[in-house]
Amino acid sequence: MVVKSHGPHRRTREKFRRSERTPINEFLKRFEVGDKVVININSSSDGGVPFRRFQGLCGNVVGKRGRAYVLEIKDGDKVKTIISNPEHLKKI
Repeated sequence: MVVKSHGPHRRTREKFRRSERTPINEFLKRFEVGDKVVININSSSDGGVPFRRFQGLCGNVVGKRGRAYVLEIKDGDKVKTIISNPEHLKKI
């Protein structure tokens, strides 16, 4: 009998599927503090991926940690902090 997966990428096989290759510029994008961005998870890169619940949400860049950016997202009436690599973000 096969044991069911409980990993962080479960139920995302169809949701994050992409057919095109990712250009190198996606990995080198830069954002400034205060920029509005939308989370668009890139399935070809599995590092620095935000949780799947945040796919498609908008937020503000509040800082940088190494290569990754720190975002603030409003989830209901709470403000949540998310850390994501630039290839998973798109400027609005």
